[in-house]
Amino acid sequence: MDQEEPETGDLVAGVVVTRRFDQIDAQWAILGPLLLVARRSGRPSKWTKRQLIDGLRWRVRTGSPWRDVPACYGSWQAVYGFGRGQCNGVWARILAGLQTPARRRSG
Repeated sequence: MDQEEPETGDLVAGVVVTRRFDQIDAQWAILGPLLLVARRSGRPSKWTKRQLIDGLRWRVRTGSPWRDVPACYGSWQAVYGFGRGQCNGVWARILAGLQTPARRRSG
């Protein structure tokens, strides 16, 4: 028999809460495929790339120290490391990938 989590009485404990500035699904559908695929094997990350990207966006938007990144985005070390790990021209490729469709739409 599976062990269940103890009942906390919190009605929304299992509901995923997004913050008002987090990416919506339509935005993630465009951004997600532009990210690098991990080349290494081993233990998978505890946090999704979406959480880490939202953590980076939160940190840049607020200008707060890395250690103040909310835990819902992953540990501050994971968010920082993810941003640093995407330095090999990935952010330039993401920017170009996001600008190209926008330019086509604007004529």
